[in-house]
Amino acid sequence: MKLFLFRLFILSVIFNLFHLSSSGSTWIKGENYKVQDTTLFVSKFDSLNNRCFKCHGQERYEYINESLGKQVRGNMCSDRIIHKNDFYTSNHRSFSCTDCHSDEYAKFPHSGELRMEQKYNCIDCHGGDVKFAKYHFEEIEAEYQKSTHFKMEDQGFSCWKCHNPHTYKITVRNSTNLKTTIEYDNAICLNCHSDYSRFQLVSDKAEMNIIQKHDWLPKQASHFANVRCIECHTKINNDIPVSHLILPKDEAVRRCNECHSKNSILMASLYKFESKEQRRDGFFNGIILNASYVIGANRNEYLNMLSLIIFVIVIGIIAVHITFRIRNKHKK
Repeated sequence: MKLFLFRLFILSVIFNLFHLSSSGSTWIKGENYKVQDTTLFVSKFDSLNNRCFKCHGQERYEYINESLGKQVRGNMCSDRIIHKNDFYTSNHRSFSCTDCHSDEYAKFPHSGELRMEQKYNCIDCHGGDVKFAKYHFEEIEAEYQKSTHFKMEDQGFSCWKCHNPHTYKITVRNSTNLKTTIEYDNAICLNCHSDYSRFQLVSDKAEMNIIQKHDWLPKQASHFANVRCIECHTKINNDIPVSHLILPKDEAVRRCNECHSKNSILMASLYKFESKEQRRDGFFNGIILNASYVIGANRNEYLNMLSLIIFVIVIGIIAVHITFRIRNKHKK
């Protein structure tokens, strides 16, 4: 009994040390991430953009109606609010508002016809540009056109339904803080799939319950917190940073061994920014150890070989023992 309690105490100490070190590491990485996205950036278009932020940068706006000769106040539509700090920490922070929007927006009040203005897509600016070749926008566009989302373009679906051009940060996907990456990416999906009012803007399908739809998934909460939606709902492509080929729901990953194996699909997607190399200590998918443990994926080739040798030795000893027992029995 004392030996059992002693072993239990040792295991609890090891667990607590591991928990503290991993949680502390995550906290530090989180702080580093915040430092990277700083609002100290000063745009050369700051004064021009402030004309837009004066109204679109807050929930309430006001202006002088010259026809009525009085001040008018109103509430800004939530979809039209762009917080200044969010914009100046995004990847498009160096742009002027009128680089993407018509110069006519400089006039106030805006003409109603401007609402029908065709918006740029990612490929319109980034396609064929050698400076952005590493992001493979052309391949992403080709994948997107095969996805289930592309079928909804007539209803208004586009790049911006998932990637807000005013707040989008691709740097978060290169962060070593995987928890942040998972939360960021899943929020993109849940922005529509857990908000039926937004979902109705691009689809006539009935409202669905995400939890109920995934009731077949064991340890559901743990999977939702530690795995991105796209790991199971896209076709993995190692040639682009993030897969954009959203598959029909019937083709989504459902087999446990696709993740819980030494050739886990997570290494081709979720952890690709960390490292593609196998650790020298023999662990398969070793980089997963940096942030989490995936049963079946964290294996060691040396330990596998050692366990096989031990198994063979045990079987050999049993065989020899049985042989001697049989021979002794015949001698009697």
